[in-house]
Amino acid sequence: MIQRPRSILLIAFLVAAPALMAQRNSRIVQENLPNFDLRRFHFGFLLSYNTSDLFLKLKPGSLTDSLLVLDHQKQPGFNLGIIASLNFNKNTSIRFLPTLSFQERVLQYQFKRSDNRVVYFQKPVESTYLEFPVLLKYRSDRINNFAVYVIGGGKFAIDMASQKDVDNALDDDIVVKLKKYDYAAEVGGGFDFFLPYFKFGVELKACFGIPNLVIDDDTRFSAPVESIRSKAWVLTFTFEG
Repeated sequence: MIQRPRSILLIAFLVAAPALMAQRNSRIVQENLPNFDLRRFHFGFLLSYNTSDLFLKLKPGSLTDSLLVLDHQKQPGFNLGIIASLNFNKNTSIRFLPTLSFQERVLQYQFKRSDNRVVYFQKPVESTYLEFPVLLKYRSDRINNFAVYVIGGGKFAIDMASQKDVDNALDDDIVVKLKKYDYAAEVGGGFDFFLPYFKFGVELKACFGIPNLVIDDDTRFSAPVESIRSKAWVLTFTFEG
């Protein structure tokens, strides 16, 4: 009688074991693109949403009885680009990302006229950049079909829509001129998802311009400005095969 409970437990275990093993196996996630990290080069394309802004520094004493306020406002834009990745190993790669970036920022002015009336001006600063980022990417080991990564590096950019040569003759039509060439530091991170036919990534990065871009052509819109540097947040979706 003492052995009977043990026998029942043994029989129950033998009956339940195959079901437990089947349940365990059903939870194993199939690994997509198992040879993806073995290839030396990867190519793809990217789509991005950007929010571009400015680092604006005014000259000392520029806010006077005439110029009351000079502010800036960020605006949305988007990027289109291609991806070329050179992989040193499964965790580290160098990425070259030629990109066309459409950006817009707005400078907001308030002037006080001689009759004490306040007038407002909004000066859009539009740019179409051809960008050449080179970024170092460090990625974690895969967890099934998921990985996280960080990136950092720099870029060189050419403003294809630069208005540096515009003749600022009329007050209402005056534009704030920026230099054609820019370069910036970039840093960010993201997630990689290995799907059955391609790798999908979601990435957020910040871009910080280094050179002073403003062209002082002695208009009342550019004269108060000591420096303008570019700044942007970029949310990117990548597709790599």
